[in-house]
Amino acid sequence: MKNFVQDAETIEVPAPYDVASGGAFLVGALFAVALATAKSGDLVQGKRRGAITLPKATGAAWAIGDKLYWDSTNKVLTKTASGNTLVGAALAVAASGDTNGFALLTGQIA
Repeated sequence: MKNFVQDAETIEVPAPYDVASGGAFLVGALFAVALATAKSGDLVQGKRRGAITLPKATGAAWAIGDKLYWDSTNKVLTKTASGNTLVGAALAVAASGDTNGFALLTGQIA
């Protein structure tokens, strides 16, 4: 197919804020995890899909398969849908006090 450009599993966009390698970010409806550290406004490559450990909001436990949302204000995954962006699902149980969780990023467009 001559009009195919790429599979877009990895994207390159301007960083919305300073982001560390392994840090998640949201640009419009695009959610990804940075492959390298980038300053705000610099181009950053990010992985859109996969099984990744990311910061988790405390106060709620996760069960396998729970929908997970990105809280852009606090830069954590949460089970709270209101005001947040759906980005994937829990791949492992996490206790309410855990600060990180194992998630499957689906690469869907919000």
